[in-house]
Amino acid sequence: MNELAIFTALWLGILTAISPCPLATNIAAISFIAQKAWRKDHVLVSGLLYAAGRTLVYVALGAGIAAGLLANAEISRFLQKHMNEILGPLLILLGMVLLNWLGAGISFTPKTEGIQKKAEKGSVWLALPIGALFALSFCPVSAGLFFGGLVPLAVRESSIVMFPLIYGLGTALSVILFAFLLAFAAKSVSKVFTKMAHIEIWVRKITGAVFIAVGIYYSLVYIYGLNFK
Repeated sequence: MNELAIFTALWLGILTAISPCPLATNIAAISFIAQKAWRKDHVLVSGLLYAAGRTLVYVALGAGIAAGLLANAEISRFLQKHMNEILGPLLILLGMVLLNWLGAGISFTPKTEGIQKKAEKGSVWLALPIGALFALSFCPVSAGLFFGGLVPLAVRESSIVMFPLIYGLGTALSVILFAFLLAFAAKSVSKVFTKMAHIEIWVRKITGAVFIAVGIYYSLVYIYGLNFK
């Protein structure tokens, strides 16, 4: 399996986790997890269950879409033949989304007030469905990273489960990190949140610029047939 592709799937997940919409839902999840911050076991289990909920949804969604594309013989042959040609413009568009040149202000966030109120009164296990529900919160950046980045990558590598799983784990890393911080260094959480908000902007811009550059390279090589060797 391509190590660069694995890292890319993980990076897409991490970038998704710190992008505006998922970060907002992650903060809401942390507030739920922090209800019993004095109980380290509760905090850690809640964080892991929330992360598992997010990961399961991304695996199911990513694997379902990728499997559907690969199951159709004509689509599968077309993708195998033209995937590199498709990736060029797709990466350019994804880079433009990351730089807020496209799709700014559009978002889809499911209503979560009801389940959050139930969670406040319920058991630690409600962190699992909360994670699953919050995984469906898409804005242009997170939707672009998942549908425009992760799914084509999974199709290209013919790995419909592993790459969505790696991506899901990437999106869950931030929550797991905060769960451990709450359990063992609660005072550090607010500082990390503040730094992450600042870091996200530059990470997103750098990644967007890289995607556009790679997209231009792919377009020149696989669409226009230029040879840089």
